Amino acid sequence: MTQTTFLTGATGFLGTAVARLLLRKGHRVRALVRPNSDRKNLEGLDLDLVEGNLTDPSSYRESLRGCYNMFHVAADYRLWVRDADAMRRVNVDGTRMLMLEALDAGVRRIVYTSSVATLGLNKDGTPSNERTPVSFSDMVGTYKQTKYLAEQEVLRLIRHHKLPAVIVNPSTPIGPRDIKPTPTGKIIVDAVRGKMPAYVDTGLNVVHVDDVAMGHWLALERGRVGAKYILGGTNLPLETILTIIADIVGRPPPKIKLPQAPLFPIALGMEALAHLTGIEPMMTVDTLRMAKKKMYFSTSLAEHELGYTFRPAREAIADAIAWFRAEWYC
Repeated sequence: MTQTTFLTGATGFLGTAVARLLLRKGHRVRALVRPNSDRKNLEGLDLDLVEGNLTDPSSYRESLRGCYNMFHVAADYRLWVRDADAMRRVNVDGTRMLMLEALDAGVRRIVYTSSVATLGLNKDGTPSNERTPVSFSDMVGTYKQTKYLAEQEVLRLIRHHKLPAVIVNPSTPIGPRDIKPTPTGKIIVDAVRGKMPAYVDTGLNVVHVDDVAMGHWLALERGRVGAKYILGGTNLPLETILTIIADIVGRPPPKIKLPQAPLFPIALGMEALAHLTGIEPMMTVDTLRMAKKKMYFSTSLAEHELGYTFRPAREAIADAIAWFRAEWYC
């Protein structure tokens, strides 16, 4: 019997990868989309589109009826916002309202897309896991704060209202259909174009977006209600990521490692200008603060309990470059 699955975020980078996988698995997908959203990623997909907004439950309430599963992938993902309250309304309030509506509609299984941004980091730079201690005070910037609060809302609903949800925490997806692009996608585009002659000493966990989508499916099929699973890939210094990109495109890698302290006054100036113009700054104080830490994570729990796997980082980076080039981003 064909299952009907409700999906948010289908127009986005990760959401469209989840949508494509669900269709391949034979699901009927009802996708919540904003009326003014860019739907390029949905071209050719056999989806039932539901126009609405996370912060307006009346716009999607009836569409949840009859859905067996739900994937909540949508989020306002920006590293700088002029209006922090707007991001809170989507990421925190929107998540809470959607989960309550799903409970009322009798949805049987939910996968909530959180982020490694909500997790603790080890001071010695070793990979963190789902149990690494963390608190709200560790959250740097509005995005991390709102995702942390949203995850806490989901956990509260699981504990007190028997919400049938599994939480997944993707790291840094890269790959095809990154139409915005994401902050990491922009790093790749700039590096391919030779616009990153220098770097800061930080580290990321990079993973192919299609592997993260498969992790969502495995969480639906095998995940424990109330559990959190890191869906990541390879832990790499930014210098190594840029070197891989340079090798793939035949450019010399950047040689200059920038000290972070002198960059803070520049970031403050960029933020001040951004508040005047509304244009997102290239660098912010929060991104510099985050870059001080190596954001390395372990996927051992997802591997053990879900059977999760991921492809080599070079393959993920190469796929991202190929798509950006094909779409004339670089």
